[in-house]
Amino acid sequence: MISGNRLGFWSAILTAVMAAAFLAVGFVSPVRFVSYPYVDVASSTCGGLQVVSCEFIPMDYVWLYPAFLLAPTFVVLVACIHYSAPVDKKTFSQIGLSFALIYAAVITADYFIQWTVVQPSLLAGETEGLSLFTQYNPHGIFIALEGLGYLMMSVALLFAAAVFTGGRLERAVRWLFVTSFVLAVGSFVGISLLRYDIVTFEVTVIMINCTVLMVSGALLSVLFKRAGRQDGRN
Repeated sequence: MISGNRLGFWSAILTAVMAAAFLAVGFVSPVRFVSYPYVDVASSTCGGLQVVSCEFIPMDYVWLYPAFLLAPTFVVLVACIHYSAPVDKKTFSQIGLSFALIYAAVITADYFIQWTVVQPSLLAGETEGLSLFTQYNPHGIFIALEGLGYLMMSVALLFAAAVFTGGRLERAVRWLFVTSFVLAVGSFVGISLLRYDIVTFEVTVIMINCTVLMVSGALLSVLFKRAGRQDGRN
């Protein structure tokens, strides 16, 4: 049976990989600017029907795959952090795990709707009532839920930070997690005050969290591997 520390090691590695893939695919994916009602993106014929350009679909949705897989991987990672937390820190790690579950539930539902509802509807030309749900709407439900999800991830990282005390690696992880929360909340407040642009916040918080997860994932893999070796000696 796989141990908690070994699971933590692999979940830390996978979290870093998924976060890196998310950023990489996001950077190379084109940004589409579509006018209201944000569903008039048909520009070619596929299968005899006037539908969304074959260049738009599935390419505009590829970035959702690593982002979707990041959610369960992150939950497993935070669960492993909770497992390895000292008894007096488990309250904080449990709260962090709860917020990680909220993030995962919001994000996986948000992305799954894009695959199973929005994308097929666009391809079929069934666009009535779709404006609020499409990812092309900068004021839509998709963007709002995505911003909420990654804000919940930042809160999860804040509470998980309380677990890490002691050595240099632990302190580095703690400050990475705290910094992620501060920057995420600061960007939300700052963008809201300057100009209410949820898309800018969404992009900003994703870049902050993914960068932190890439670095902290590498550090956590070392910590879990070290803990596994100590357990083996005992």
